[in-house]
Amino acid sequence: MKTYALIGRNISYSFSRNYFSEKFAREGITDSQYINFDIQTLDELPALLKATPTLKGMNVTIPYKRDIISLLTAIEPTAHQIGAVNTIKPTPIGLIGYNTDYYGFTESLKPLLQLHHTQALILGTGGASGAVAYSLQQLGIGYTFVSRNPKEGQLSYHQLTPTIIEAHTLIINCTPLGTYPNITDCPPLPYQYLSGQHLLYDLIYNPAQTTFLALGAQQGATTCNGLKMLELQAEKAWEIWNS
Repeated sequence: MKTYALIGRNISYSFSRNYFSEKFAREGITDSQYINFDIQTLDELPALLKATPTLKGMNVTIPYKRDIISLLTAIEPTAHQIGAVNTIKPTPIGLIGYNTDYYGFTESLKPLLQLHHTQALILGTGGASGAVAYSLQQLGIGYTFVSRNPKEGQLSYHQLTPTIIEAHTLIINCTPLGTYPNITDCPPLPYQYLSGQHLLYDLIYNPAQTTFLALGAQQGATTCNGLKMLELQAEKAWEIWNS
């Protein structure tokens, strides 16, 4: 039996386990199982790896996408540039890290883009935000990070003026604000300055319409959640594990 796993903390809600279990059933893949490595710290991982000799691939989620890099033998160039790993392939020489978030985000965003989407705000600076920034760079879209604790070159939420919101017609939420069960939470944007020119993309998929997206839709903005991104990154990970 081939084993695949998700590495994360407090991941009982896991998209990945449900997605792959359904995929195996749908496609008649009877020799594979998908489990969760729900760990409080990465120190627990080596023992789990040793106890799972049938392991063929792993996904990585919050909060380990960056810290996991220290345990890898090698890292694929794109993941290295992004500085975060969400897919791992065990090999005879050790663990190899990849980033398929970038692929999932890019391919789900492209059909929604219009010519005026030339500047973006990336809300949050966690592991997923690096993949989003790399994607926008490849697409030729300028971006600025927005953070509660901004570093040099980044903005804080209270610095978001009407002019800045008007100029940045693509806004991507990479924070966990609004994830079930805390569905009333949302990034503290001045939503009243959004318009029909805006595209709001939320990496969250549960609920399907977060408060962030709902408030954008009320202003006429186009909205998209993270479900398609997750599906695309999962299929890309499957491709990597089985290549």
